[in-house]
Amino acid sequence: MRRDVDRLRDLGYPVDATSGKYGGYRLATGAHVPPLVLDDDEAVAVAVGLRYAAEAAIGGIEEASLRALTKIEQLLPHRLRRRVSALHSSVTSMRRAADYDIVDPEALSVLAAACRDHEYVRFDYRRGDGESSRRLVEPHQLVTAGRRWYLVAWDQHRCDWRMFRLDRLRDPRLAGSHFTPREIPGGDAAGFVASSLGSTPRHLDAKLAIHATFAELEGVLRWIDHTPIEVEADRCLVQIRSEDLGRLAMTVARIALTAPVVVVEPAELADTVRQLAIHLSVAPS
Repeated sequence: MRRDVDRLRDLGYPVDATSGKYGGYRLATGAHVPPLVLDDDEAVAVAVGLRYAAEAAIGGIEEASLRALTKIEQLLPHRLRRRVSALHSSVTSMRRAADYDIVDPEALSVLAAACRDHEYVRFDYRRGDGESSRRLVEPHQLVTAGRRWYLVAWDQHRCDWRMFRLDRLRDPRLAGSHFTPREIPGGDAAGFVASSLGSTPRHLDAKLAIHATFAELEGVLRWIDHTPIEVEADRCLVQIRSEDLGRLAMTVARIALTAPVVVVEPAELADTVRQLAIHLSVAPS
């Protein structure tokens, strides 16, 4: 026993010893991850989880997940490797044309700690329409919905509950003071997010032909509710959505600051954009 303990200590694992009648040895918290013993189902679950973590919307996690997965798969016995391989070969994920919702892992860590410790957080936030503002919130819960992450928080300036997309959130920092947790509406953060997403009206769609590569449009489309329809070498066909005709026209104008745009449909939006162009003018220099 003592030789085994000494060997673990030589490998860098701290082991605490307690003397006396009820004494013994215990692996202490230290700087190294201790060796793990997993049963068959746990090993398969870890391997599958790492595979799909590599496709998560968290910046930088892909490479780390694949490195860990490679190490684990090399150690799996043949019977378990077959199970993991069957799952990987039989399941595929929908690929997006571009990644708009990548979350900064540092921001995720700060917000998770703030939720746990009930600490105020400040951050810069950009809404879907592009408007930016600085927020001071009481963070309560992080929620995942597909590839997107949301923060459910009480907004101090607006005196109301808000849902924030983490990919639109920048530079979160602890404010240095704590708050008393409130009860989330409905008592459930996931339900609150689902209700908020469902209550956001998207009554109108429009189809646009944009004369630019999709990579050139990533910056502007990041903040627009859209779906790529066709992506070619020098043009894209994109469907956009918004609450009304006026907002759709403003979205078209915003995209037009980046590249030429043609409204394919509906005709009402084309007329509105044409009228907007007629009314816009520049004062003579």
